[in-house]
Formats: sequence, structure tokens, C-alpha cells
Amino acid sequence: MRGLRRTPVEVTLVDRQNYHLFQPLAYQVATGSLSASEIASPLRAVFKRQKNVRVLLAEAIGVDLAAHTLEVGSLPNGDEGSTLAYDTLVVATGSRYSYFGHEDWRTHAPELKSLPGALDIRARILRAFEAAEVETDPAKRAAWLTFVVVGAGPTGVETAGQIAELARDALPRDFRSADTQQTRVLLVETADRVLGAFTPKLSSKAFHSLQTLGVTPLVGHTVVDITAASVSVQNAAGAVEEIPARTAIWAAGVTTASFARVLADAAGVETDRAGRVTVQPDLRLAGHPDVFALGDMVRVGEKVLPGVAPVAMQQGRYVARVIAGNEARPFNYKDKGNLATIGRSRAVAEVGPIRASGFPAWVLWLGVHLVYLIGFQNRLLVLLRWLFSFATHGRGARLITPR
Repeated sequence: MRGLRRTPVEVTLVDRQNYHLFQPLAYQVATGSLSASEIASPLRAVFKRQKNVRVLLAEAIGVDLAAHTLEVGSLPNGDEGSTLAYDTLVVATGSRYSYFGHEDWRTHAPELKSLPGALDIRARILRAFEAAEVETDPAKRAAWLTFVVVGAGPTGVETAGQIAELARDALPRDFRSADTQQTRVLLVETADRVLGAFTPKLSSKAFHSLQTLGVTPLVGHTVVDITAASVSVQNAAGAVEEIPARTAIWAAGVTTASFARVLADAAGVETDRAGRVTVQPDLRLAGHPDVFALGDMVRVGEKVLPGVAPVAMQQGRYVARVIAGNEARPFNYKDKGNLATIGRSRAVAEVGPIRASGFPAWVLWLGVHLVYLIGFQNRLLVLLRWLFSFATHGRGARLITPR
């Protein structure tokens, strides 16, 4: 959108939420480090000075590519729907976590792709400690103090590390009966190592950093069942273990948002196993030069790009240049590296030729995330919150709010 601020076009932004979420920090809301308002910015505030942008709170539910119209629903005034005409359509509906055909697990293991999901997880984590405080049966108390994070990508690793630090650093003096330092945090990963997108050396360092924090990484293990009271995992030999655990968090595997299928059906094209729509090298939909699609919901030809924010950001800037008539080359993603924080002063980083771990990588992680966070006020608030937490080991956003 900002790439079109000096282009003589009228832009309508359709979103079912009235805010932009900085998703890489959603896990910090889930673990009480940050408040929701510190990583989310109201869309109308973001674009208040960009007069050629109109924000519409609604959900895209259909598209007619021949008629050049978009159907939207869930309007805030109660209307069932409306139709918008377009000259150019840009679709970037993102992705959601895939439960690999076990949608019933979603109830017991919420995901971290949304702000409601992060707030739900925060409530579940804090309620688990409250339940442990009043539980007198040692076995049941141990189950309340056992947390299972499924998926050892950056989100899973960061979440597991934060839960461990919360239990061991922030909470021990707050409770009288429950010993939060007895908390077990299990990180389950089907692959043979954590952070598979990183080099084996950095992956190994992350593994050992997790262990130092008190996290138990279960690599080579697959989740086969999740209930309200337990998580069952299968090891490489096929043996299944049922782990009593009252809190599970899902951070494994993604699939596209539902509108990707709507767009594919309208265009008469197939999607891949993850639901991604194939686009041309210039990010246009084949046969429809007025339709662009980008982000997690697409693959460029047969190439699947990483499902990370820098990809979508670069594609967004590219599409803005194409619409403005300033870009003729095919889209080319410039990989700027990978970053993952594990805990206090612990992180791993791959940025160009730089391979770093520990405190230097952690400082780099902090700086990069502050730069990409939208809004000066949010940057300042998050920086102050991080500095306070670093100095005091505290968590200032430990509120249990209604689900």
C-alpha cells in the first residue's frame, strides 16, 4: 500500500480485522512479554495520511474474474454482503496452521497465527499455573505444569523458550503451593533437528540452548493424538507414549487461508498440497493479467518460497512497482537470512555470510524486529518493555482475559 502512495490510483484495502498484526512477535503476547496493542496497529491509523487508500472492514468471500468484481461479507453494519468492482486485484490472504487432517486437535492445541490465538494461548498458559496452585494431587499438578509445543520451527522454538523462562524466572515468587520451577516444556518435532531451515551447526546450538533453559526437545517424534488431558507422541521406532499435559500449542505445518481455494476455483487452476495457487514469475494469475497474488498463499511457477514475512514484503513492493509501471523484470526474492530467538540473551542468526549465536545474535534479532515493527510508538513501547524485562526478569502482560 505504501508503495502506491505517490501513484495516481485509488486503493481499497479489504480486511476482516481492523489492525495490522506483526506476527513474528505474537508468541510474546502468548507468553505475557508484550501486550496485544504493542504488536498490532489500527489500519486506519497506519493509512491516515495516505489519502488514496480506503479501508473496508469486511471479509472477501468470492470473486468474479470475468466481471472484475470482488464479493465481500461480514460487514460491520450487519449487511450480508456487497460487491466491489476493480481494475486490478491484489490478493494476499496468507496462511494458517495445518492440523494434517486432525481438525479436532485445534480445540485442544490452539495456533499462533492470529491475535485471538495468541490471547487464547496466554490465557491457557496462565490458567494452567493457577490450576497447579490449587491442585493437591501430585500427578494432576504435574500434568498442569507440563506444556507441549508441537513444531520446532522458529515459532515453536521461541514459544517453548519463553514458556520455560516464564516458569523459571518470572513466576516462582508469585505462587505459594505450586513450584513453577518444576514445569516441563516439551518441544515435539518430526524432523531430526530443531530449526531445520538453519545450518546444522546453528541448529545444534539452538538445541543445547533449549536444554539449558529447561526445554526438552523431542526430535524424531510425531504427535499422533491430542486430548484435553494428554498428548500422544510416536518415536522413530514406532513406540507411542501418552504424555499427561493439560496445555498444548500448535506450531507445525501451514496451509493457505480459505480464499486461496476461492481464487483457484474462479480461475480454474489447481493448487498444491498446501493449497498454494500457482502464479507467473511476475506474480500475476495465469490468464488474468489484472490479478496479482502473493505471500504464503502462492508458489511462483514450481518454486515454493519460504513462508516468512520478508517474502511477502518484497512481493508487495514488487507488485506496487508493477502497478505504477516501474517494474518489468520477473520477481526475484532476495534471501536476507534467518533469525530465531531462544530465550534471554540466546538466539541464532544467519544473515548473509554472518553466522552468529548467543548474545550477539540476540541483539541482532532485537534490532531487526524493532525496525520492521510498524509505528514509532510501538517500537518505543516494545523497546522499553524488553529493557524492563531484561533488567527485572518480569512479564508485565500476564492478564487472563475472556476467550
